[in-house]
Amino acid sequence: MAERRIVIMGAAGRDFHDFLTRYRDDEDVRVVAFTATQIPGIDSRTFPADLAGPRYPHGIPIVAESDLLDLIATERIDEVVFAYSDVSHEYVMHHAQAVIAAGADFTLLGAEPTMIASAKPVISVCAVRTGVGKSGISRHLFKLFRERGIHAVDIRHPMPYRDLLAMRVERYASLEDLDALGCTIEEREEYEPLIAEGAVVMAGVDYEAILREAEKEADVVVWDGGNNDLPFFKSDLEIVALDPHRAGHERAYHPGEANFLRADVLVINKVDSADADSLAQVREAAARYNPHAEVIETSSAIDVDDPAALAGKRVLVIEDGPTVTHGGMPYGAGALAARAAGAGELVDPRPFAVGSILDTLAAYPHLTEVLPAMGYSPAQLADLEATVQAADADVVLVATPVDLSRLVDLGKPAVRATYHIEDRDGGRTLADVVDEFIERHALAR
Repeated sequence: MAERRIVIMGAAGRDFHDFLTRYRDDEDVRVVAFTATQIPGIDSRTFPADLAGPRYPHGIPIVAESDLLDLIATERIDEVVFAYSDVSHEYVMHHAQAVIAAGADFTLLGAEPTMIASAKPVISVCAVRTGVGKSGISRHLFKLFRERGIHAVDIRHPMPYRDLLAMRVERYASLEDLDALGCTIEEREEYEPLIAEGAVVMAGVDYEAILREAEKEADVVVWDGGNNDLPFFKSDLEIVALDPHRAGHERAYHPGEANFLRADVLVINKVDSADADSLAQVREAAARYNPHAEVIETSSAIDVDDPAALAGKRVLVIEDGPTVTHGGMPYGAGALAARAAGAGELVDPRPFAVGSILDTLAAYPHLTEVLPAMGYSPAQLADLEATVQAADADVVLVATPVDLSRLVDLGKPAVRATYHIEDRDGGRTLADVVDEFIERHALAR
């Protein structure tokens, strides 16, 4: 029987994982190409032959998603596998209809077939949308394990924006590790706060190999999800974060709804800043659609190092990039902090944007009061620096998890805003969940 010819639609993460776990050694399948979207500059590359295996001696091309329909025709594609996250159900189905109309099958892989089993206990932290606060939850879990004498290793969802072969397995335990490997802003935003807590962070491309390395030093593995993707590992406990600032999104986005329905523990985060009606809506959805999950509520407490410097000022707020771009949020912790500190005005970044930053703001027209921290390449980092320096603002509020002043010359006085997870009084907490997990898995203290 002839090989089934497949294209995997992706964004340099789940697509590579699906290939490595499901298709690399399948002699009935030929993966013709990956397509790429969401992340600037990841198309026009090749998935390396050394990772792709002996059936792909020349590697696998990565092309722009806009070329997909032409690719189906010219390469006689039988099947298109959709393999990226944080997109609406409507978005997925429009792509499915286009693929079907072009003559190919459209496939969504299930969670279980692509999950890797671990020899160590695994907790996964996932979400229903980007920007819910799952990274803060992961940091909180690490702190709880550390306080109990348990060594957790954080394995982060892939961000393979650099040389894919060099990134096969990466281990970060210091800021010097980030500098030596030339990490992007997006990587630093995830890794730096964990490293500051004393964590070991692992990531890369080949998650079977990454997990095996982590198992050598971990008492417990924390899967630290990206976007609203499903876990890559079979988890002994699945924690999923919900966002009352986007009530209803828990059932409207792929594959976040699957996370929502699979969860063992649902964490409603940001309850300190959400309105009562939205919070009630999320609580009701949790009770109705996943009644077997335990529900825990947390605050996302924002810390500003000099709030007085914002009072009455024109403030350029720089937010976490993914949260306010494909995450769809018009604001993040920075905008909330600036308003709470009495900022006179949040500066619209659009008139001052240059290069790729101008392109990003054009692609996300809801961003009128905050600037996304985009730095997927040195050129884009330079565009970000030029945009900030040109902005007509009195002060810059950096609300990204990474200290941008270490990477770019902001050209203006800067204030930092960070956030951390706090348990709510009077109810069950994540500490209770961790203590029960330790007992259930007989982890030594």
